[in-house]
Amino acid sequence: MNEKLIGLMADLQEDETIALVKDLLSQGADPLTILDDARIAMERVGKRFEKCEYFIPDLMMAGEILKGISDIVRPLLESGQSTAKKGKVLVGTVAGDIHDIGKDIVTFMLDVSGYEVLDVGIDAPVATFVEKVREFRPQVVGLSGFLTLAFDSMKKTVEALQEAGLRDNLKIMIGGGQIDDEVRRYAGADAYGKDAIAAVNLCREWIGA
Repeated sequence: MNEKLIGLMADLQEDETIALVKDLLSQGADPLTILDDARIAMERVGKRFEKCEYFIPDLMMAGEILKGISDIVRPLLESGQSTAKKGKVLVGTVAGDIHDIGKDIVTFMLDVSGYEVLDVGIDAPVATFVEKVREFRPQVVGLSGFLTLAFDSMKKTVEALQEAGLRDNLKIMIGGGQIDDEVRRYAGADAYGKDAIAAVNLCREWIGA
């Protein structure tokens, strides 16, 4: 763990962060370690937002820094890997919730881990999940929600997928600030992930890649 990198990114120092990433890579740093440091930094940004120390523009800036790191690191990861995707994952923040930082980190980590990811965005209606699952045909759906009102939206989304005949061959994971196993049971999901690494591990377990 590189505390300097994490600190610069969490403090939204874009130029310094990107420069340090390039320097670390030139010295032989593991790209995956850098991505994990970026994940930790984004979690710190999220906590500052929750405490009202950061605001929406700060989250947008953090997202831009994350994208910049991804653009540098992804080619290094893909150069030694097959270009074939391991599987399809659909993710989105459920209806009534507009929090996206956790979802964006999960999307990012799944993408760089070799999965084809479709992000349906925030405040996504139940009908959108049903429509996109039918079109995209993912093996896994990730439902994100930070607010407690998201629990009912998750439950309704899972029920709608069941009613549409799309649930049998589909694994559903949920995640967010207050998600636990009790919420998972209430929503009818297969698992919950406490962070982006857990989400990646669940996809590896379910898809077999």
